[in-house]
Amino acid sequence: MVPRSNTDISKWYPVYTHPRTEKKACQALINKGLETYLPLHRQLKQWSDRKKWVEEPFIKSYLFVHIKEHQQTEVLMTKGVSRFIYFSGKIASMPQRQIDSLKLVMASPFELEITEEDLQPGEKVMIKAGPLKGLMGEIISYRSQKQLALRLENLGYSIIIYIAASLIDRF
Repeated sequence: MVPRSNTDISKWYPVYTHPRTEKKACQALINKGLETYLPLHRQLKQWSDRKKWVEEPFIKSYLFVHIKEHQQTEVLMTKGVSRFIYFSGKIASMPQRQIDSLKLVMASPFELEITEEDLQPGEKVMIKAGPLKGLMGEIISYRSQKQLALRLENLGYSIIIYIAASLIDRF
């Protein structure tokens, strides 16, 4: 059996899109046969004459593609895509477990908030009940409430979940 090189392995890459083109860029990538993930959350929008529930991108101007290294040019040549995200001078990639964790968080009934603040590492905890049972994170102090923060490496973002302290265990 011949060992596979790094270029033969598909990885998840965060991609930066032009403002407000996340859904169109995602669809264009899907049309090219590329696996994509665009985290969306429902939000109630208020206009002067009506209110409506809409699905908005959870992380503005970001989506994720699952591709092999040689497909990066094809992604960049897609309408709406601006660039790949870089970390330490290289195109950032994310492990499958982080995408799975993000999907799990997005599917949870908890109210979510995203922040670009650099959250400081704190006490390590694990959720002990509910749909996020087994998920690990860090406790942070934010707006005077105890909340579980899940740090997504290589993105520069942290996800804050509003959850009761009684639903977490220290380890």
